Amino acid sequence: MGLLERESDILHLQTWLSEVAVGSGRIALVFGEAGIGKTSLLQEFTQGFPSGQRLAVRALWGSCEALFTPHPLAPLYDIARQVGGDFSAAIATAPNREITFNLTADHLAQGSRPTVLVFEDAHWADEATLDLIKFLGRRSQSLGTMLVVTYRDDEVDARHPLRSVIGDLPPAFLRRLQLAPLTAKGVATLAEAQGRTGNHRHAATLHAVTGGNPFFVTEALAMTEDIVPPTVRDAVIARLSRISDPARSIVNLTSLVPGKIERWLLDELATETLAISECIAVGMLALPDGALAFRHELARRAVEEHLPLAQKQALHARILKALLAHAEDPVPTARLVHHAEQARDGSAVLNFAPLAADRAASLGAHREAAAHYAMALRHAAALPDKSRAELFERRSYECYLTEKIPEAIEAREAALALWRETGDRVKEGDALRWLSRLAWSNGQKAAAEKYAVEAVEILEPLSPGHELAMAYSNRAQLHMLAGDAVATLQWGRKAIDLATALNDIETLSHALNNVGTAKALNLDPSGHRDLENSLKLALDGGFSEHAARAYTNLSSSYVRLRDFTAAKRYLAAGIAYCQDRDLDFWARYMTTFRATAHLSQGDWDKATEDAEIVIQNPSVAPVSKIPALIVLGLVRARRGDRDVDALLEEAKDLALPTGEIQRIGPAIAARAEAAWLNGSLTPDFPSDSGEIRSAFEVAKKMNEPWVRSELAFWLWRRDGVSEADPEMATPFALQIGGNWREAASAWQALGCPYEQAVALTDSREEPALRLALEIFEGLGACPMAGIVRRKLRASGIRRIARGAQERTRKNPHGLTARELGVLALLVEGRRNADIARQLFVSEKTVDHHVSAILGKLGVRSRGEAAAMAGREGLVEQRNVVLTTKK
Repeated sequence: MGLLERESDILHLQTWLSEVAVGSGRIALVFGEAGIGKTSLLQEFTQGFPSGQRLAVRALWGSCEALFTPHPLAPLYDIARQVGGDFSAAIATAPNREITFNLTADHLAQGSRPTVLVFEDAHWADEATLDLIKFLGRRSQSLGTMLVVTYRDDEVDARHPLRSVIGDLPPAFLRRLQLAPLTAKGVATLAEAQGRTGNHRHAATLHAVTGGNPFFVTEALAMTEDIVPPTVRDAVIARLSRISDPARSIVNLTSLVPGKIERWLLDELATETLAISECIAVGMLALPDGALAFRHELARRAVEEHLPLAQKQALHARILKALLAHAEDPVPTARLVHHAEQARDGSAVLNFAPLAADRAASLGAHREAAAHYAMALRHAAALPDKSRAELFERRSYECYLTEKIPEAIEAREAALALWRETGDRVKEGDALRWLSRLAWSNGQKAAAEKYAVEAVEILEPLSPGHELAMAYSNRAQLHMLAGDAVATLQWGRKAIDLATALNDIETLSHALNNVGTAKALNLDPSGHRDLENSLKLALDGGFSEHAARAYTNLSSSYVRLRDFTAAKRYLAAGIAYCQDRDLDFWARYMTTFRATAHLSQGDWDKATEDAEIVIQNPSVAPVSKIPALIVLGLVRARRGDRDVDALLEEAKDLALPTGEIQRIGPAIAARAEAAWLNGSLTPDFPSDSGEIRSAFEVAKKMNEPWVRSELAFWLWRRDGVSEADPEMATPFALQIGGNWREAASAWQALGCPYEQAVALTDSREEPALRLALEIFEGLGACPMAGIVRRKLRASGIRRIARGAQERTRKNPHGLTARELGVLALLVEGRRNADIARQLFVSEKTVDHHVSAILGKLGVRSRGEAAAMAGREGLVEQRNVVLTTKK
């Protein structure tokens, strides 16, 4: 019989495949709890193509393994074996991940027929496999591929790395298919098919106990006893208790090899391979290549966990010995490490774990590399101090790359202690320089500066080399991040001179980046030339991390200086560069500056979408989250929406520990603006601290004129006192000086409509106030529009612009144009997903609009909002407000 109650799921998959066949990319996420039938569904789907279609579609399968430390790119090697030819050898010998990924993409792009590419059990995927999924997903349309990713959603929490991958896949091509449990009727049908319909095994009882999980149901129905087992383990162990000893030996062996056990390995280790047929009869799976596997991973784990520890260790030792003796097909080192660790063979772990780590790192699987180094270190007590120190250094670096900063610090401190024991001063100084970088990453500014000073003091008396050059550049970087231009240039020049003398291109790129950023933010035009040079050196030298940092500082400095034309150019190039290489930290960081640029230029919907993309990522770093929170908080404050204070409070809380005015200043300024809009920006704001004054005093000492000017502006708004500052940014200086007209023109020239209208609001002239009102209404800036209307009325100006007067009459609740459009669709009964598609925004943005509508109308539900709209005629303007993006 076919799969029960999966007809609609099969139809979804077939529909998506047909869309791929006509040139559209598709990424299908198939998920559900363990045992829900994801594999069975996909087998039915790929094996059930109509005869005419079978030859037109290629299905390739790869499975992730539940190894102690996963084998990098294990699914790709499965796929390569199915492809055949020289593809398997090509990816096995590829020197790095970039080549491996491009070889895979090139192969998939060959030929005219679409490919269904399945990655099973992605909840176990290693970092390189996750990056490969993302790499292929972003190219699914050009590759003619339907990428199918299965995973257990009950094992993928908010911080699981797979969540980050899903968030970075192109939403236009992404489809989700959550498999539901069998209904009571489905369970009854399955029971009847197996002749198990007695009263004592009533289908309703079976459904209640198993929850409709197909695996649970199948295992329960396979029992001969008249009980339903409370757990899968009970069902599996009881079922296997009736097989022969030779068959049980095979089952035990197979349970210790995640994924599958090859036939040659069975022949080597099992005494009676004829018992394989008995294993298959009790539910194990024979694969086309002769390998043996459990039909369900849960069943494999149940057997594995049931084995006594001594027996498991002995079996792992036998498996390891057989794998090492097998020369025909080299075994991945990660697999050898898995069995060596489980066999408690420390010598083998020390032999293979560093090799597995190096291979994992070359493929970009840095989490797996860090795990392999940790495993090696657990067995490294007898190694010489130098060897242990090197292992700790490698472990620290891999933890740093994966943002496991406390673990990176712990490993680097251990390395430092060992280098001191050996008396290697160069290594000691370099370890201190690294600890400085790690302490900064961990928000420990004082410790970072202390380590930086110690590193230079140790290295300077020694022969100058790369380590000293990087120590100089590290000091320059810390001063640049703190906004101290003078010290940045002093240390940066020392780093540049030494790197030039040593022909150390990497350090030269790093140092030019620091110096160029400090100059640029201090309005020195040569700064961007230094940054351009840093970028070129990084690109030519293949230093992708330094290139990403150069793109980031180029684009972010232009955003902070309000040069949005240049900023957009570098943002587009930088984000594309990072996405192509899966440098997602830098791509997300630049996305926050793109959001800031959209906010300043009045495109608040795009600003919101970018900010939400960053915030929703479970692994987002604080330096990226801070500006995203500020953007989202300001959009909501300027629109008059709710939930502003919590966003800006979180931004401030994250910014303060950094000690950097580039993060603290904007967070404090945003809180001041929100307070001004709600009328609470007074000399008593905030009541518990003088946070604007404190931030301004810090900013006065730093090379951040725009941050300093914005804080001075809000001090002026609060106290009415202007701060003397000859380097104040022109628009702020003009507005504080009472030159509102020139200030408005300056903001207009920069392309900042909201700030232009705010400057016009300081006028008492009717035309200026009308223009301000028009700008605010176009932006949906309800609080400022209300301020202007009140000022017009207070000035005795009764004649407001006809369009504004008509909109105010028809919309007394302060709904923006976009909110009126969303309300019109709510009246039609549309759901958020439909609204998002029609307006070309994210569902999260629609959620935000709906929440704002309910709050402004003072109602509790969508139905009440629709009813009020009908009574008051709020949606008569639909033909005007439903302008969608093209």
